[in-house]
Amino acid sequence: MAEKRRPRASARDSQRELLAQLGAEALLRGALLRLLELRPEDPLGFLAQHFANEAAEAESAAARGGGERGERGEQREQHEQHEQRLERALWHLRLAHHSQRSAFNNNVRLAYELLTPPGQRPAGGVRGRLYTELLGSLCSEAGARASTTAPLLRRVRCQEHEAVPFELFRQGVLTCAVFSDYVRRSRSLYSAVRGGSGAPAQRALCQAVLEALRDALDTPRCADSARYLEASAKIAPCTLAQAMASARDPDEGRAGPTMDPREFEEAAAALFIARVQTVS
Repeated sequence: MAEKRRPRASARDSQRELLAQLGAEALLRGALLRLLELRPEDPLGFLAQHFANEAAEAESAAARGGGERGERGEQREQHEQHEQRLERALWHLRLAHHSQRSAFNNNVRLAYELLTPPGQRPAGGVRGRLYTELLGSLCSEAGARASTTAPLLRRVRCQEHEAVPFELFRQGVLTCAVFSDYVRRSRSLYSAVRGGSGAPAQRALCQAVLEALRDALDTPRCADSARYLEASAKIAPCTLAQAMASARDPDEGRAGPTMDPREFEEAAAALFIARVQTVS
Protein backbone atom coordinates (compact mmCIF):
# COMPACT_ATOMS: atom_id res chain seq x y z
CA MET A 1 0.00 0.00 0.00
CA ALA A 2 2.86 2.38 0.82
CA GLU A 3 4.39 1.73 -2.60
CA LYS A 4 1.09 2.62 -4.33
CA ARG A 5 0.84 5.92 -2.45
CA ARG A 6 4.33 7.13 -3.36
CA PRO A 7 3.58 7.95 -7.03
CA ARG A 8 0.53 9.97 -6.01
CA ALA A 9 2.52 11.93 -3.42
CA SER A 10 5.28 12.44 -5.95
CA ALA A 11 2.77 13.76 -8.50
CA ARG A 12 1.38 16.21 -5.98
CA ASP A 13 4.88 17.38 -5.12
CA SER A 14 5.71 17.93 -8.77
CA GLN A 15 2.50 19.91 -9.26
CA ARG A 16 3.36 22.12 -6.29
CA GLU A 17 6.86 22.65 -7.67
CA LEU A 18 5.41 23.64 -11.04
CA LEU A 19 3.01 26.13 -9.42
CA ALA A 20 5.89 27.56 -7.38
CA GLN A 21 8.06 27.94 -10.49
CA LEU A 22 5.27 29.75 -12.32
CA GLY A 23 4.66 32.01 -9.35
CA ALA A 24 0.99 30.99 -9.32
CA GLU A 25 0.79 30.33 -5.59
CA ALA A 26 2.04 33.81 -4.70
CA LEU A 27 -0.23 35.35 -7.32
CA LEU A 28 -3.33 33.57 -6.02
CA ARG A 29 -2.43 34.25 -2.40
CA GLY A 30 -2.00 37.95 -3.13
CA ALA A 31 -5.35 38.11 -4.98
CA LEU A 32 -7.20 36.40 -2.14
CA LEU A 33 -5.63 38.67 0.47
CA ARG A 34 -6.73 41.72 -1.51
CA LEU A 35 -10.21 40.21 -1.82
CA LEU A 36 -10.45 39.79 1.95
CA GLU A 37 -9.07 43.29 2.56
CA LEU A 38 -11.39 45.18 0.19
CA ARG A 39 -14.50 42.94 0.33
CA PRO A 40 -15.89 44.06 -3.04
CA GLU A 41 -19.55 43.60 -3.94
CA ASP A 42 -18.57 41.61 -7.06
CA PRO A 43 -15.79 39.15 -6.02
CA LEU A 44 -15.51 37.49 -9.45
CA GLY A 45 -15.29 40.82 -11.23
CA PHE A 46 -12.73 41.99 -8.70
CA LEU A 47 -10.52 38.93 -9.27
CA ALA A 48 -10.81 39.25 -13.05
CA GLN A 49 -9.73 42.89 -12.95
CA HIS A 50 -7.00 42.14 -10.40
CA PHE A 51 -5.38 39.58 -12.71
CA ALA A 52 -5.83 41.92 -15.69
CA ASN A 53 -3.94 44.61 -13.76
CA GLU A 54 -1.19 42.15 -12.89
CA ALA A 55 -0.88 41.17 -16.57
CA ALA A 56 -0.73 44.81 -17.64
CA GLU A 57 2.07 45.50 -15.13
CA ALA A 58 4.01 42.47 -16.35
CA GLU A 59 3.69 43.60 -19.98
CA SER A 60 4.79 47.11 -19.05
CA ALA A 61 7.81 45.75 -17.17
CA ALA A 62 8.69 43.52 -20.13
CA ALA A 63 8.50 46.49 -22.50
CA ARG A 64 10.83 48.49 -20.25
CA GLY A 65 13.19 45.55 -19.94
CA GLY A 66 13.23 45.11 -23.71
CA GLY A 67 14.83 48.52 -24.02
CA GLU A 68 12.27 50.22 -26.25
CA ARG A 69 14.22 53.16 -27.62
CA GLY A 70 13.62 56.48 -29.24
CA GLU A 71 11.65 59.52 -28.22
CA ARG A 72 8.43 58.18 -29.71
CA GLY A 73 8.84 54.88 -27.91
CA GLU A 74 9.36 56.65 -24.58
CA GLN A 75 6.36 58.90 -25.12
CA ARG A 76 4.18 55.95 -26.05
CA GLU A 77 5.33 54.04 -22.99
CA GLN A 78 4.67 57.02 -20.72
CA HIS A 79 1.21 57.46 -22.21
CA GLU A 80 0.40 53.77 -21.69
CA GLN A 81 1.59 53.92 -18.09
CA HIS A 82 -0.46 57.08 -17.56
CA GLU A 83 -3.63 55.40 -18.87
CA GLN A 84 -3.01 52.20 -16.90
CA ARG A 85 -2.51 54.06 -13.62
CA LEU A 86 -5.61 56.13 -14.21
CA GLU A 87 -7.76 53.10 -15.05
CA ARG A 88 -6.50 51.14 -12.06
CA ALA A 89 -7.21 54.07 -9.74
CA LEU A 90 -10.75 54.36 -11.12
CA TRP A 91 -11.24 50.64 -10.68
CA HIS A 92 -10.33 50.89 -6.99
CA LEU A 93 -12.68 53.83 -6.51
CA ARG A 94 -15.58 51.88 -8.04
CA LEU A 95 -15.19 48.97 -5.64
CA ALA A 96 -17.16 50.61 -2.84
CA HIS A 97 -19.88 53.27 -2.86
CA HIS A 98 -19.01 56.54 -1.14
CA SER A 99 -21.68 55.81 1.49
CA GLN A 100 -19.47 52.93 2.71
CA ARG A 101 -17.09 55.41 4.27
CA SER A 102 -14.43 53.09 5.66
CA ALA A 103 -14.04 50.99 2.50
CA PHE A 104 -14.34 54.06 0.25
CA ASN A 105 -11.64 55.99 2.13
CA ASN A 106 -9.37 52.96 2.01
CA ASN A 107 -9.83 52.74 -1.76
CA VAL A 108 -9.20 56.48 -2.11
CA ARG A 109 -5.89 55.98 -0.34
CA LEU A 110 -4.98 53.12 -2.68
CA ALA A 111 -5.91 55.21 -5.73
CA TYR A 112 -3.78 58.08 -4.42
CA GLU A 113 -0.77 55.82 -3.98
CA LEU A 114 -1.23 54.38 -7.48
CA LEU A 115 -1.26 57.84 -9.04
CA THR A 116 1.63 59.26 -7.01
CA PRO A 117 5.01 58.90 -8.78
CA PRO A 118 7.10 56.30 -6.89
CA GLY A 119 10.03 58.66 -6.43
CA GLN A 120 7.83 61.25 -4.74
CA ARG A 121 6.25 59.12 -2.02
CA PRO A 122 5.29 60.10 0.60
CA ALA A 123 6.38 63.76 0.45
CA GLY A 124 5.06 64.47 -3.05
CA GLY A 125 1.59 63.98 -4.40
CA VAL A 126 -0.55 63.18 -7.41
CA ARG A 127 0.09 65.52 -10.32
CA GLY A 128 -2.68 67.98 -11.11
CA ARG A 129 -3.16 66.58 -14.61
CA LEU A 130 -3.88 63.05 -13.40
CA TYR A 131 -6.05 64.35 -10.58
CA THR A 132 -8.19 66.45 -12.92
CA GLU A 133 -8.57 63.59 -15.41
CA LEU A 134 -9.65 61.29 -12.60
CA LEU A 135 -12.27 63.76 -11.38
CA GLY A 136 -13.60 64.18 -14.91
CA SER A 137 -14.08 60.42 -15.22
CA LEU A 138 -15.87 60.27 -11.85
CA CYS A 139 -18.18 63.15 -12.78
CA SER A 140 -19.20 61.40 -15.99
CA GLU A 141 -20.10 58.13 -14.21
CA ALA A 142 -23.78 59.07 -14.35
CA GLY A 143 -23.54 59.94 -18.04
CA ALA A 144 -23.74 63.66 -17.30
CA ARG A 145 -23.10 66.04 -20.18
CA ALA A 146 -19.86 67.99 -20.37
CA SER A 147 -21.86 71.23 -20.01
CA THR A 148 -23.17 69.88 -16.67
CA THR A 149 -19.83 68.74 -15.24
CA ALA A 150 -17.54 71.51 -16.55
CA PRO A 151 -18.54 74.14 -13.92
CA LEU A 152 -17.80 71.68 -11.11
CA LEU A 153 -14.43 70.66 -12.57
CA ARG A 154 -13.43 74.32 -12.84
CA ARG A 155 -13.94 74.60 -9.08
CA VAL A 156 -12.07 71.48 -7.97
CA ARG A 157 -9.32 71.01 -10.56
CA CYS A 158 -5.63 71.77 -10.00
CA GLN A 159 -2.92 73.00 -12.34
CA GLU A 160 -1.05 70.30 -14.28
CA HIS A 161 2.28 70.93 -12.53
CA GLU A 162 0.85 71.01 -9.00
CA ALA A 163 1.29 68.19 -6.50
CA VAL A 164 -2.10 67.43 -4.94
CA PRO A 165 -1.99 66.52 -1.21
CA PHE A 166 -4.04 63.57 -0.04
CA GLU A 167 -6.75 65.49 1.85
CA LEU A 168 -7.49 67.65 -1.18
CA PHE A 169 -7.47 64.53 -3.36
CA ARG A 170 -9.90 62.74 -1.04
CA GLN A 171 -12.30 65.67 -0.87
CA GLY A 172 -12.24 66.14 -4.65
CA VAL A 173 -12.91 62.46 -5.30
CA LEU A 174 -15.74 62.39 -2.76
CA THR A 175 -17.30 65.54 -4.22
CA CYS A 176 -17.32 64.13 -7.75
CA ALA A 177 -18.63 60.74 -6.63
CA VAL A 178 -21.47 62.44 -4.75
CA PHE A 179 -22.12 64.71 -7.73
CA SER A 180 -22.65 61.69 -10.00
CA ASP A 181 -25.31 60.36 -7.63
CA TYR A 182 -26.84 63.82 -7.36
CA VAL A 183 -27.20 64.03 -11.16
CA ARG A 184 -28.97 60.67 -11.19
CA ARG A 185 -31.33 61.92 -8.47
CA SER A 186 -32.10 65.11 -10.36
CA ARG A 187 -33.11 63.01 -13.36
CA SER A 188 -35.49 61.06 -11.15
CA LEU A 189 -37.02 64.33 -9.98
CA TYR A 190 -37.55 65.43 -13.57
CA SER A 191 -39.23 62.12 -14.39
CA ALA A 192 -41.56 62.63 -11.41
CA VAL A 193 -42.48 66.10 -12.65
CA ARG A 194 -43.08 64.92 -16.19
CA GLY A 195 -45.16 61.95 -15.08
CA GLY A 196 -45.95 59.23 -17.56
CA SER A 197 -45.96 61.58 -20.51
CA GLY A 198 -43.02 61.68 -22.88
CA ALA A 199 -43.52 65.41 -23.44
CA PRO A 200 -41.28 67.97 -21.69
CA ALA A 201 -42.35 68.96 -18.20
CA GLN A 202 -44.06 72.26 -17.43
CA ARG A 203 -41.57 74.99 -16.61
CA ALA A 204 -43.57 76.22 -13.63
CA LEU A 205 -43.55 72.74 -12.08
CA CYS A 206 -39.82 72.32 -12.73
CA GLN A 207 -39.05 75.66 -11.13
CA ALA A 208 -41.13 74.73 -8.09
CA VAL A 209 -39.22 71.45 -7.71
CA LEU A 210 -35.89 73.24 -8.15
CA GLU A 211 -36.90 75.67 -5.42
CA ALA A 212 -37.74 72.76 -3.11
CA LEU A 213 -34.35 71.27 -3.94
CA ARG A 214 -32.66 74.58 -3.16
CA ASP A 215 -34.36 74.70 0.24
CA ALA A 216 -33.20 71.13 1.00
CA LEU A 217 -29.60 71.94 0.06
CA ASP A 218 -29.62 75.02 2.27
CA THR A 219 -30.42 72.87 5.31
CA PRO A 220 -26.97 71.36 6.04
CA ARG A 221 -24.18 73.64 7.16
CA CYS A 222 -21.31 71.31 6.52
CA ALA A 223 -18.27 71.30 4.23
CA ASP A 224 -18.79 67.65 3.37
CA SER A 225 -20.50 67.51 -0.03
CA ALA A 226 -22.06 64.14 0.83
CA ARG A 227 -24.39 66.00 3.21
CA TYR A 228 -25.90 67.79 0.24
CA LEU A 229 -26.77 64.49 -1.39
CA GLU A 230 -28.39 63.32 1.83
CA ALA A 231 -30.36 66.57 2.02
CA SER A 232 -31.63 66.25 -1.55
CA ALA A 233 -32.68 62.67 -0.82
CA LYS A 234 -34.90 63.90 2.02
CA ILE A 235 -37.30 65.63 -0.36
CA ALA A 236 -40.34 63.58 0.57
CA PRO A 237 -42.95 62.72 -2.09
CA CYS A 238 -45.51 64.80 -0.18
CA THR A 239 -43.15 67.81 -0.27
CA LEU A 240 -42.62 67.34 -3.98
CA ALA A 241 -46.36 66.98 -4.60
CA GLN A 242 -47.09 70.08 -2.54
CA ALA A 243 -44.56 72.14 -4.50
CA MET A 244 -46.02 70.95 -7.78
CA ALA A 245 -49.62 71.56 -6.65
CA SER A 246 -48.87 75.11 -5.59
CA ALA A 247 -47.26 75.84 -8.96
CA ARG A 248 -49.86 74.19 -11.17
CA ASP A 249 -52.51 76.39 -12.76
CA PRO A 250 -55.75 74.37 -12.96
CA ASP A 251 -56.92 76.43 -15.94
CA GLU A 252 -53.69 75.95 -17.83
CA GLY A 253 -53.63 72.14 -18.02
CA ARG A 254 -50.60 70.88 -19.90
CA ALA A 255 -50.23 74.05 -21.96
CA GLY A 256 -47.63 76.75 -21.34
CA PRO A 257 -43.83 76.96 -21.34
CA THR A 258 -41.85 73.77 -20.78
CA MET A 259 -38.36 72.80 -19.60
CA ASP A 260 -36.41 70.02 -21.27
CA PRO A 261 -34.37 67.42 -19.30
CA ARG A 262 -31.04 69.05 -20.15
CA GLU A 263 -32.02 72.45 -18.80
CA PHE A 264 -33.43 70.92 -15.62
CA GLU A 265 -30.31 68.82 -15.07
CA GLU A 266 -28.00 71.79 -15.51
CA ALA A 267 -30.14 73.96 -13.22
CA ALA A 268 -30.15 71.27 -10.52
CA ALA A 269 -26.39 70.75 -10.93
CA ALA A 270 -25.80 74.48 -10.54
CA LEU A 271 -27.47 74.37 -7.12
CA PHE A 272 -24.99 71.70 -6.00
CA ILE A 273 -21.95 73.31 -7.61
CA ALA A 274 -22.64 76.68 -6.00
CA ARG A 275 -22.03 75.03 -2.62
CA VAL A 276 -18.65 73.50 -3.56
CA GLN A 277 -15.64 75.50 -2.43
CA THR A 278 -13.28 76.56 -5.22
CA VAL A 279 -9.74 75.18 -4.95
CA SER A 280 -7.32 78.11 -4.78
